[in-house]
Amino acid sequence: MSEQEHLKLVEELARKIEGELTSEEKQAISDAGVQQLLLERLAAEVKDEARTRARHARKAKEEREKKVERTFQRFTRNFRFQHMVLFVSCILLIVTGMPLKFPDWEPLQGFIRLLGGIESSRLIHRIGASGLIFVAAYHLLYTLLSRFGRRDFWLLLPRWKDITDVLLQVRYMAGWSTIRPRFPRFSYVEKFDYWAVYWGCVIMIGSGLILWFENEAMSVLPKFAMDIATEVHSDEALLATLAIVIWHMYNVHINPHVFPGSLMWWHGRITEERMKEEHPIEYEEIVSKEEPEGGQK
Repeated sequence: MSEQEHLKLVEELARKIEGELTSEEKQAISDAGVQQLLLERLAAEVKDEARTRARHARKAKEEREKKVERTFQRFTRNFRFQHMVLFVSCILLIVTGMPLKFPDWEPLQGFIRLLGGIESSRLIHRIGASGLIFVAAYHLLYTLLSRFGRRDFWLLLPRWKDITDVLLQVRYMAGWSTIRPRFPRFSYVEKFDYWAVYWGCVIMIGSGLILWFENEAMSVLPKFAMDIATEVHSDEALLATLAIVIWHMYNVHINPHVFPGSLMWWHGRITEERMKEEHPIEYEEIVSKEEPEGGQK
């Protein structure tokens, strides 16, 4: 508050107080010296009150900043490493593969020239393919040998509850019901993501290896197998790109609940609020295990 605003406030308070005084009280403080003393004391009290409120406001702000919302570890470092290798590989495959899918679209051909030409693009594509093969093999071993891998694989298997959750979600989104489905560690959306990647890896790696090692494949496979591999690889690549850009990106980063994006892929943690909202069954299981017998903490 500026000095001018402060004086104006003091004068307004003084006029208000003067209006509430009796004639005898006004007569008692009619002396100019007494009035000046009262104004000075009033100004001092206003300053003290302003300082006190500012101090309380700063303290409340500091307490809010110090308060850290509870989080849960959702993805291990091992799993996050796999995810990073997967999305880097997919990005390389998409940016170098789509120009081959749409060779007549000039912007994509310009991008190939930016990369250094078709040979450089093919090299980058095969680097991405090698990353995809690596992470697929790594994840298979992770699923077989890791306790967390085996647990998550079991929880990611489709169940009857997923079908009922889809129907309940449709009813809720259509306004026919006020009840939302309650999800465990993995919802049907996340299961779809996972198995789509699984299926995509089998198709893309299988057909891609045939195209990569064309001469070796032609020595043991008929010509039509090469034609099928070409079409399957091309169409599955487009389907995978659309699934990533539209389905996965929306659910993970563009959804209003997480916009402008989630960093869970980096730190692997989820807030308690999101846990309650998106995985209430898992949250209740974790909390119940934390509580000692008798329900007392």
